[in-house]
Amino acid sequence: MNVALWVLQVLLALHTITGAMWKLTNSEQSVPSLSALPHAVWVALIGIEVACTIGLILPAIKRSLGMAVPAAAIALALEMLLFCGVHFTSSAEEHGEVLYWLVVAGFAGFIAYGRLALAPL
Repeated sequence: MNVALWVLQVLLALHTITGAMWKLTNSEQSVPSLSALPHAVWVALIGIEVACTIGLILPAIKRSLGMAVPAAAIALALEMLLFCGVHFTSSAEEHGEVLYWLVVAGFAGFIAYGRLALAPL
């Protein structure tokens, strides 16, 4: 289980840093349903995602920071759920993004559960 969780952590970290880079080069207006987010929140999410990326992989270097993994995973799951909530309040008619965000939230939730209960660091 430990190896599977590490693989998922690395994949989620790569996904998250890619998302942060995408947010850095695109505005919240790029996703119509997220245009309701203030620009300051959009920029803050970049910093949060970079911190979460570090939190997901830092325990590979220093085991004593093992609680950073579930904290980062929970933060990412909450971010994805925030996107879902903003999307549904935007009265958008297409909901393809929601499935994507829920899958990412599910993976992040599984990592958090795994590192808290199944194979803590």
